[in-house]
Amino acid sequence: MFTTPAFAQAAQGGGDLFSSLGGTLLLPIAMFVIFYFLLIRPQQRKAKEQAALLKAIRRGDTIVMSGGMVGKVTKAVEGESEIEAEIAEGVRVKVIREMVVTVRSKTEPVKKAEAA
Repeated sequence: MFTTPAFAQAAQGGGDLFSSLGGTLLLPIAMFVIFYFLLIRPQQRKAKEQAALLKAIRRGDTIVMSGGMVGKVTKAVEGESEIEAEIAEGVRVKVIREMVVTVRSKTEPVKKAEAA
């Protein structure tokens, strides 16, 4: 008498194993797709834009460094990891390109003859 309700409950959902397994796998896959489009893809796009910005730094650009300092680029050789920036009158510092956060104003590079 006590075992009859237990057998009835176990037999009720025993035939549909595929649908329960598919439902279980569907949720993590859907969450990964949502995370990909909301988090991973925009982060990759921003990293590409930052790499292009760093590659395009030229002499005469006003830059903001990761420490918050603002300077004007005085020397930027393409392919080198360091640039030279003037942060005050007569004060020049070497900065690693990756430490540049943004370029505030892009200008045409100043010719060496005009700068002297």
